[in-house]
Amino acid sequence: MADSAEKKDRPSYFKGMKAEFKKIIWPDRQATLKQSVAVVAISVVVGVIIAILDYIIKYGVNFITSI
Repeated sequence: MADSAEKKDRPSYFKGMKAEFKKIIWPDRQATLKQSVAVVAISVVVGVIIAILDYIIKYGVNFITSI
């Protein structure tokens, strides 16, 4: 009995999913490129900041342990 109810729900699920996918506004090539460049640039900046902090902390720990 439950099998027949599940079979009736599946087509409406996929129809609903198809309708939702039609509502998606995909970014154009230029917007995708700008966002990708922004992600890479921010990643590089954060990486440099982490490297600088790592160097400072390493220097501080070496200084403290050498006392």
